[in-house]
Amino acid sequence: MNPLLNRYPCQVPIWAPGKEPLPPGFTEEDREVLKQQQKYNNIASMAMESCAAKTVLAGTMGFGIGAFFSLMSASFAYEDPILRQQTQAGMNTTQKAGQLFKEMGKGMWTSGKGFGKVGALFAGIECVIEGYRAKNDIWNSVSSGFIAGGVLARNSGPKAVVGGGLAFAAFSAAIDMLFLRREPADDD
Repeated sequence: MNPLLNRYPCQVPIWAPGKEPLPPGFTEEDREVLKQQQKYNNIASMAMESCAAKTVLAGTMGFGIGAFFSLMSASFAYEDPILRQQTQAGMNTTQKAGQLFKEMGKGMWTSGKGFGKVGALFAGIECVIEGYRAKNDIWNSVSSGFIAGGVLARNSGPKAVVGGGLAFAAFSAAIDMLFLRREPADDD
């Protein structure tokens, strides 16, 4: 314990830059490594708080989940064996397997793109709303769900835009309330 702190217990200690006390078990030789580690932690923290990184991460994870769901659903797909025999007449086993894998790959790509777009759209809008409001509460996900649902249904007409927005907002609220909210909202 520092003797100055014993003498003046209510005084805030002020340390010269680079002379702050080290955590237990570290020596002066470790100071530069700790500084560099703190620098990289700050950079990683800043990157993960940016809306661009959140959007890219949500889009990538959405793509992966969509592709995985498509792969699983392809394994349960019901197909007419007679129709399959007609379309694959004259093919050997390797060609049949190649055609099956191409169809599965196309389905995984299509489903992955859809999930990735939804994830990136929702995460990007939510991050922008959260940054604008400077609050982290359920209204961010509800409003971003409404906007994302409307954007996704934009080609189907105005009624579909409102209906898609309301449905996505309700889904976002349900997911947020059931699975994500563990602490009370920020009160100012």
